[in-house]
Amino acid sequence: MTEQRTLGDLALEVRSKNAGPFWVTMELFMRNEEGYALAAEIVDANLIASLYEVRAEDVQLFHIPSLNVVKISFPRPTPQGGLRDRDVHAGQHHVPLASVPTRGHG
Repeated sequence: MTEQRTLGDLALEVRSKNAGPFWVTMELFMRNEEGYALAAEIVDANLIASLYEVRAEDVQLFHIPSLNVVKISFPRPTPQGGLRDRDVHAGQHHVPLASVPTRGHG
């Protein structure tokens, strides 16, 4: 039985960052064109909505094939620094995205 690979396994880097007090941005830097094509196929607004409990229509996706990058932005669930904010810098938001399995895609 083969080990299931994730987006994080195929990426050079998966990161998230604060994009102001009301937005989070995440980026998938894929190793090659094949990985980019797979990420571009898998990552859509519905996936991000289900992973981060945001509305799909609020998700913004940016595909940068010349750099093998998929960039995602969405509203923060709570404003930065707010009483319920558990990650002021949004530095841990990338973990669910990096954990998305790639089996059955590509």
